[in-house]
Amino acid sequence: MQNRRPRRAKSEINVVPYIDVMLVLLVIFMVAAPMMQPSVINLPSVGKSNIEVAAKPLTVEISAEGALGLVDAPGSKAETQASVPELVAAIKAKMGTQTDRPVIISADKNVKYEIVVQTMDQLQQANIARVGLMVQPK
Repeated sequence: MQNRRPRRAKSEINVVPYIDVMLVLLVIFMVAAPMMQPSVINLPSVGKSNIEVAAKPLTVEISAEGALGLVDAPGSKAETQASVPELVAAIKAKMGTQTDRPVIISADKNVKYEIVVQTMDQLQQANIARVGLMVQPK
């Protein structure tokens, strides 16, 4: 009598056919890629706008110690404010009827992020829509 072992089914997935298919697809794409012509998109051209930005931005300066200052024009000295509500009132007074005048926050890099966010939040609550952050380019 012969000793027969029962045949076991393979429980492994044969990946060789998948690799073959992927290599064939790779070859097809390598051959087809140089044949593709890039399309050219003709975009409409526009001239320069004659409208000048009349409103110079107000700059809120936050020092490393957290002191708030308001600069009306570039190069001028900052008017020191004691608190954020006083700062908002001073900004509202400077803006007057120019509701579209931007406000830029310039904070020292060592200032806590929380102070900057609180200042932005107070300005947004005071309906000052154009609030931005000043950064230093690399």
